[in-house]
Amino acid sequence: MPTLHRTLGDRTVGAVGLGAMPLSIEGHPDEARAVATVHAALDAGVTLLDTADSYHPPGGETGANERLVARALAAYGGDRDAVLVATKGGRGRSADGGWTVDGRPEHLRRAAEGSARRLGVAAIGLYQLHKPDPAVPYAESLGAVRELLDAGTVRLAGVSNVDREQILLAREILGDRLVSVQNRYSPAVRDSEPELRLCAQLGLAFLPWSPLGGISRSSLDGASAPAEADPRFGAFHRVARARGVSPQRVALAWLLARPGGHVLPIPGASRPESARDSARAAELVLTEAESAELDAVPEP
Repeated sequence: MPTLHRTLGDRTVGAVGLGAMPLSIEGHPDEARAVATVHAALDAGVTLLDTADSYHPPGGETGANERLVARALAAYGGDRDAVLVATKGGRGRSADGGWTVDGRPEHLRRAAEGSARRLGVAAIGLYQLHKPDPAVPYAESLGAVRELLDAGTVRLAGVSNVDREQILLAREILGDRLVSVQNRYSPAVRDSEPELRLCAQLGLAFLPWSPLGGISRSSLDGASAPAEADPRFGAFHRVARARGVSPQRVALAWLLARPGGHVLPIPGASRPESARDSARAAELVLTEAESAELDAVPEP
């Protein structure tokens, strides 16, 4: 059966989300194409939009991506009530393009309140602690998220870029209001396998960021793999050619089929065509033979 939906706490969303970061950082498309990309995703069944206050170009304005998502939703003619916007706090960008971390409770409280204003909501649907700050005890950062939950600024909480111990601590402090973990995971990067398995045990959604790692750029019809395609991932291209779909769609279908039924990939997109193609991965059911072939792809 197709994997059309996933659960985040008391919310049901489409099984494939949209990572909005490419719409606002370096190399981002113009406003019209960015909004069209969000609308294409929503029209294709995506109901989870992932953003962060730090998704902006170097030297740009904090919250640029959140504002873009808010504008895109305001201009959307479909069912906006079905859309869950997930944002993140605790990171920033330096003028030279680097990434900073700030997990101080006072910063997180200000950041969440700012995100809510930019998104135009009374309460943030899903607020994710972007990354542990080595200079701040993780329990203190999580305590700030708990305060945001208690105050009604945030409805549901998630954590990102974490290990098993940090997930368990977050569960202890946030209880069942912790609904998700967002770590890097893809055909090429699988070092979060222990965290993925723990999420399955705890009933948490696992949101892999950069889920298409290892799958090189190729035509969306999956007709051929480019010369620069990593040969280790040829199986994804072979399955794609046999199915007449893109290797990216196959990679997302493989993620959706990971044991536990709790993986909710959030691929980025900067074109409507890419957003639609990713969303259709929820309809692609891999055969046992295809799954076995893809599972056998060695880790880099």
